[in-house]
Amino acid sequence: MSENTYWERTEPFEEKLRLLEDAWRKRDFRLVRALTHSLRDTAIQAQHEEESPGTPLMPPEQHAEVAALPPEWRSWALGWKYFQVVHLDEMLGVERPPEPVELLLSFPAAKVTSLARELRVVLVTDQALREVPSQVHGELRRGTERFARVLFMAGGAMHERQTYLIFFGNTDAELPAYPTDLETRGEGTALDIENDFYKASLSRQMGQLEHLTIKREHGLELFAGGEGHGEPPGIDWAHDYVTAGHFQKMRITLWETCPDYEVVRGPIATIVRRWGFPHSPVHPVFTPSRLNVDVEYRFYAGLPWFHKSGSMHAIKAFEAPALRDDEWVFSGQSFTEMLWMGPDGKMHTGPVDATMRDKLWAVGFANTQSQDSFAALYLEHEAEGLPELKHGGAPQMFYRWHGHVWSRYPLPVKEVPAGAVLRQKNAYAALHFTEADGLGLLEELRHRLVNPLHPSAGELPQGIQARSPAGRLARPGEAGDSPISKQALWDALRDCKDEQLYKAGINVVDFGLVYDLRVRGETVEVLMAMPHRGRPRLGFFTFGSGGNSMPVQQRLMKVPGVKKVVVEQTWNPGWNSNRLTDEGRRRLGLA
Repeated sequence: MSENTYWERTEPFEEKLRLLEDAWRKRDFRLVRALTHSLRDTAIQAQHEEESPGTPLMPPEQHAEVAALPPEWRSWALGWKYFQVVHLDEMLGVERPPEPVELLLSFPAAKVTSLARELRVVLVTDQALREVPSQVHGELRRGTERFARVLFMAGGAMHERQTYLIFFGNTDAELPAYPTDLETRGEGTALDIENDFYKASLSRQMGQLEHLTIKREHGLELFAGGEGHGEPPGIDWAHDYVTAGHFQKMRITLWETCPDYEVVRGPIATIVRRWGFPHSPVHPVFTPSRLNVDVEYRFYAGLPWFHKSGSMHAIKAFEAPALRDDEWVFSGQSFTEMLWMGPDGKMHTGPVDATMRDKLWAVGFANTQSQDSFAALYLEHEAEGLPELKHGGAPQMFYRWHGHVWSRYPLPVKEVPAGAVLRQKNAYAALHFTEADGLGLLEELRHRLVNPLHPSAGELPQGIQARSPAGRLARPGEAGDSPISKQALWDALRDCKDEQLYKAGINVVDFGLVYDLRVRGETVEVLMAMPHRGRPRLGFFTFGSGGNSMPVQQRLMKVPGVKKVVVEQTWNPGWNSNRLTDEGRRRLGLA
């Protein structure tokens, strides 16, 4: 049979499902296992191509040309063609230290090549412009639009409106490098994440937060010692539930590896998202597919707190005598005070009032001598398809020789109906704590986080008396001033094809494998990815091996002025079909 279309070159989900059911009836279990992996791969590709990006802050056509800016600003932004306008409003009436802002933005696909390279966030301040460090992630293509999430830090005065310009449209732009205090080391979910306030270590096994070192003068390490329940102990033990009749406890900390995960690494935030069904202590003897758990950590540059968001989605009705969506355990005697907050937003020390045990919106611990603290600030806690949740989790000072613990059991019922969803969003803060102002600092932090800056699409304010900004937006080589034409280099790279796709004739540019292109004097630096980790050897494209049409290094050396070519490999972010150009999609049959 000839293979001329995409669906002749691969099987759709429905066909794989039919093959899986046929193999199951025949009790060909090895084939069943192979097909379940193949089904998962189909789901991953469908997610890349079809998952809704959400609703962007403004439609892609709501943008203007840089040529319309005042001359002082236009000159400063030389190299960029377009911009969008975003307002951030402080509506709470408080002074704002920096906090993370994330925007989902959309752009015309015909006017941008790579949002990761081209997008710049610029603050309008005192009639001038100032670039703000930012991070672009989740870039994808849907028809004639490109979407991406943009992260940056913003603060401001009470009731202040800040205006930001989002520049895009510069084919000479390079991946920006923003120095921050956030460092992330490791691979997959086995990460160490560090900033000036703490170092977080995730489990090498399942990505759960295992250790947290508070980087004050004492270097307090929060950990849970011992043998756990047979799994590696961590300080974060949620999420889990107990099955009917108290037969067993299903836990995500029992994952031998993460069933599924996504990691975003950048200068503003490191995001680790993991999801799947909790495992039995004797997995895979029991593998109930009842409650899908989705957990995300977000660690930020320059902040003494981090986010954890989670959801628990009941796929079918089941009985859960107990269920937890927040539990932390610390070994040792590191704290002297219990902390808690009721629905009035006021922090307290000491035992939780009996009338407030299911009405808590913050819990934690502090040591007034060492002035260390660690507290959970509950920002969101809600459910669909269930009665109102219990907001429990009263802290305990001495827990079975471990030290300190809090544990939240939110279910108001034991019977969980199909379709029910529990959601949470928490901030975990390691603040410098004193008797005089420790409680107030936690109250203020939660108050701000529950009421973040409000973004909106807009236009430039009228009557701007533009001043010339310092410096310029472009780095060397980004404003048409590259000593070697970048367009000539991109054109040359189109001669470098992947002949493992024998008939497609697809080059590395249309394949989207080239993430960045820099010119430094007579040296060309190329940052490239491979399509997946089954092909880890970038040298196939760089130097040539096995018949690829034209090695990258050899082809770029033929461009006038090039004396040296350096090709580096990256896995962050991982390649997917959203990086294909229109021509690349046509050649792979995806158009």
